Amino acid sequence: MNTMIRDYIAIQKQDDVVIALRDMEAGDTLLLDGGEVLTVTEQIPRGHKIAVHPIEQGQDVIKYGFSIGRATQPIKPGQWIHSHNLHTGLSGTLDYEYAPTADWQPSELPQHLKTFDGYVRPNGEVGIRNELWIINTVGCINKICEALARMGHAELAGRVDGVYHFPHPFGCSQLGDDLEYTRQLLTSLVLHPNAAGVLVIGLGCENNQVDEFAAGIPAEYAGKIRYLKAQEVEDELEAGMAYLEELAQLAEQEQRQPVPLSALKLGLKCGGSDGLSGITANPLVGKVADLLVSAGGTAILTEVPEMFGAETILMNRAASPQVFQDMVQLINGFKQYFVDHGQNIYENPSPGNKAGGITTLEEKSLGCTQKGGHSQVVDVQRYGHRVQRTGLNIVEAPGNDLVSVTALSAAGAHIVLFTTGRGTPFGGPVPTVKIATQSELANRKKHWIDFNAGQLLEGRTMEQVGLELLEQIVDIASGRLETNSERHGFREIAIFKDGVIL
Repeated sequence: MNTMIRDYIAIQKQDDVVIALRDMEAGDTLLLDGGEVLTVTEQIPRGHKIAVHPIEQGQDVIKYGFSIGRATQPIKPGQWIHSHNLHTGLSGTLDYEYAPTADWQPSELPQHLKTFDGYVRPNGEVGIRNELWIINTVGCINKICEALARMGHAELAGRVDGVYHFPHPFGCSQLGDDLEYTRQLLTSLVLHPNAAGVLVIGLGCENNQVDEFAAGIPAEYAGKIRYLKAQEVEDELEAGMAYLEELAQLAEQEQRQPVPLSALKLGLKCGGSDGLSGITANPLVGKVADLLVSAGGTAILTEVPEMFGAETILMNRAASPQVFQDMVQLINGFKQYFVDHGQNIYENPSPGNKAGGITTLEEKSLGCTQKGGHSQVVDVQRYGHRVQRTGLNIVEAPGNDLVSVTALSAAGAHIVLFTTGRGTPFGGPVPTVKIATQSELANRKKHWIDFNAGQLLEGRTMEQVGLELLEQIVDIASGRLETNSERHGFREIAIFKDGVIL
């Protein structure tokens, strides 16, 4: 096949690569922006990189305007660039110097996107769902809690938005910091405003004792929580249902009302990424994050190891020297975490990422961090803790999808925007919006995907698609729309056991 095609995308003029938008064959020709004709010399999968310039062995390969690694052999124009001829240029921990940038300007939102209909809780916080949550202090009562959630979901249908339990295996033989990390994460979930009421259930003999757990709950949340020790009642299901009935009566007193968009908190996450993640879905989420911050809202970014190689872009957007130092400690602390466990700091991307076209960690990071948009970083928060400031926050957590989404939820995210190039069905404790990087995935996995960022490759502008996604988010926040994960009942948590870095 020797036809003149334009099935590729160029990101920056100075880049050494373009990205294939379909499977390429040897002999296909590309008309580049400067008028040159580039002949593809080998099979190249969709989403992968094609060299447009000669690259010498040891030379940096430029994508997004930055190095994504070094060539391990000479590369000719038209060749495929991937793991066989490109390797990371990253190594060790680094010293950083604060060089603040301040080129971002807030945007004005359309009037109809400046508010959503939420639940204003008695303590003034805003929720987007009127659910009842069951949080167990210890893993050995997961099945009791699961049964109770099923009973409550059926018997209280129509009165609350649902009764949900999030199983986990911890809380029994944990000690010291290990126990505290679990307790802090679960505490932050208990406080989440999407839950109008929470039933905390313990067994009675575990290290994560109910009484000690309750002592860590601020007084202003006490009204929405009930506590139950399964060993101390004759029938824990009967006792649990009685508490759920009390909580449902409280939840029924609350009604949706218009609240400013500034009350909304969005978590930002990618998983199952591909070569288009940093070109479509992640920049789109960054656009929405900037729109939300412009309105006075909160965006929350995590996946710290997937910032390696692009961390200075975020660091130099720190709102103050202290925030910069907190980010340095976070980044180098996570690198030390890998060293302490005998692991290669830069052993990333995953096999699925590589199959999708991502070769090195710096390439993955340069795409991943685009979810944070362009606004200032206002704070860095510890794992399991809730964000305290409006604007763009960085939260400590690894890249694992379930762990990260759980951490974002515990930090206070009402909704998580989850970009993916390969697809995933799971959902976190809060509505999890799956955003496909390209139309093929969006059309093939309609029961997983909630929004198609592939429109950006089909003639629509970032401004158009960004406002469309924000409008869908407002509908989800207002209860007019469910995500696919909600519709299918996919809700999970995972707890990071190895502790915090800060």
